[in-house]
Amino acid sequence: MPNTGKFARFDAGQLALLRRLDTPRKVQDFLDYSLGYNDGDGTCYSPRETLRQGKAHCIEGAMLAAAAFLFHGRPSWLLDLRANPRDDDHVIAPYREHGRWGAVAQSHFCGLRYREPVYGTYEELARSYFEFYYNASGEKTLREFSAPFNTAALKPEWLDSAKDVFFVSRRLDAARHYRIVPYTMEKKLRPADSQLRQAEVLGGSTVPLLDRRPLPYKGKRKPWKI
Repeated sequence: MPNTGKFARFDAGQLALLRRLDTPRKVQDFLDYSLGYNDGDGTCYSPRETLRQGKAHCIEGAMLAAAAFLFHGRPSWLLDLRANPRDDDHVIAPYREHGRWGAVAQSHFCGLRYREPVYGTYEELARSYFEFYYNASGEKTLREFSAPFNTAALKPEWLDSAKDVFFVSRRLDAARHYRIVPYTMEKKLRPADSQLRQAEVLGGSTVPLLDRRPLPYKGKRKPWKI
């Protein structure tokens, strides 16, 4: 049975939608085919506000996925992927099935979205994004990942606030991160394949590959990967 206790402020239509999103695949399909991409300046919508607005960028999409998992009694996690200073961070919503890890995610880049639950550890899951994670120059930029962050550690308003919930981003940024690429290897990485770069954005938005708009709070965190 759905866990509706934490969703009292969601309206009937929003609750009906969450009831339908009862598997990670359905959540990803909703992000891909029914939810618009949020190209707006400096927002961090709660899941309730994301549904009201009808659009989401990566952290908003990940939080919506985590909310759907929570609604259906699944563990509700977020995982931060941290890039080097020449690119943007990305946030995914990991999940487990039959002891294996997968993820739901929102992105303009096809390779930064869904992962089937085939990974033995969340480290393997995070590393699966490496080859698809590059900037406009084709530089492979993924450097670190966090452990799955349990949304139970967040203030309850992460789910339904009408105001931006940037505290979620700050908590993720403050979490311990683990290095993917040794510093000695950074200059030896081969650029992303040019055909892959073209294929990745087919059917995507016409906005620039990198979103350099500032966030409306002080801190070290960069804008999120689009």
